[in-house]
Amino acid sequence: MAQASWLVVVAAIAWWFLSARSTNFFIPPLADIMASLGKDLGNGVIAAGAAYSLGNLFGGLAIAIGVGILLGILLGEARWLREIVDPIIHFFRSIPQAALVPLIIGTFGVGQGPKVGTIAFACMWPVLLNTIDGVLGVEPTVRKFARVYRIPPALYFRRVVLPAALPQIMAGIRVALPIGITVMVVSEMFASTEGLGFYILNSSATFQVPQTWAGALLVGVVGYVLSMLFVLVERRVLRWYHASGAQ
Repeated sequence: MAQASWLVVVAAIAWWFLSARSTNFFIPPLADIMASLGKDLGNGVIAAGAAYSLGNLFGGLAIAIGVGILLGILLGEARWLREIVDPIIHFFRSIPQAALVPLIIGTFGVGQGPKVGTIAFACMWPVLLNTIDGVLGVEPTVRKFARVYRIPPALYFRRVVLPAALPQIMAGIRVALPIGITVMVVSEMFASTEGLGFYILNSSATFQVPQTWAGALLVGVVGYVLSMLFVLVERRVLRWYHASGAQ
């Protein structure tokens, strides 16, 4: 992880020195941005917003993962059902998810629930589609053995289908994570008084440019940290897959 972070450190150092004498109102020195970030972290403004945003993100992701895996296994196994709903799936996944945020919030209200639901809706598609692909990738020979030995359906899905589809499922979750972060921020820019998205929008509206940059920078750092943590989790969950040399 340290080797993969060297470019980030170099870019931060270059940004610090190149922006040190900036007189552009919209591109403040990195020192001013970090000072604003430290100040609002210290007084709890950003910390409270980050906690609210991460709660929405994790709640939405949890729903998306659960629904996406269950529907993906069902559609992967039932060809007739998959062919019926396939046009609907591709229609909704083709719509920019951020464009649906004001519609969903306008319909269901401005509370936390619609924001979590919006994140779940956006993140569900990559999980669903990757789960379907993973289920379809189960070897036909394995399916035949399961039928010959009359393995109970619950055991079949738990010990045959799910492990075979797990690498694809994890890939879908990895794709869903940055989508969830984007929708998380956008959803908090509509009729909200909490969250990192609200902090960024409010700072921009009041011409507090360093604070705007600080909020955007914090979202990037949060996204990077979550991605690195997910890589560690993925390696642990799929250690048998990587140990087999499968790619």
